Amino acid sequence: MAQTILVVDDDPKIVRVVEINLTREGYRVRTAADGEEALAAVAQERPDLVLLDVMMPRMDGFETLKRLKADPASADIPVVMLTARAQDEDVFEGYGTGAQWYLTKPFEPEELRRVVRHLLPVD
Repeated sequence: MAQTILVVDDDPKIVRVVEINLTREGYRVRTAADGEEALAAVAQERPDLVLLDVMMPRMDGFETLKRLKADPASADIPVVMLTARAQDEDVFEGYGTGAQWYLTKPFEPEELRRVVRHLLPVD
């Protein structure tokens, strides 16, 4: 069975680009449009990896990451921040809150695929 990646972003174009690239790599992709949807999706079906934007409605990515890492059921899920927030303080907050990787938009699809393969090798 394919490993599952949850893509959390409120921009449908970004979601589609990520979904196409990761599906071609053999991963199963689920999506959420904000942090609240992401937490509900993780509770429903635990993903193997989360790709998480920062700037989203209702609940931003940093708060979502904090909640994922505070819950023992999801604390060990690797999280990659995929965001336009590229200031040093944003990067430090992402890593300090528990992200395994921090990619900034615009991103190269090959770089995204490399990071995902590193964190979640396809069987």
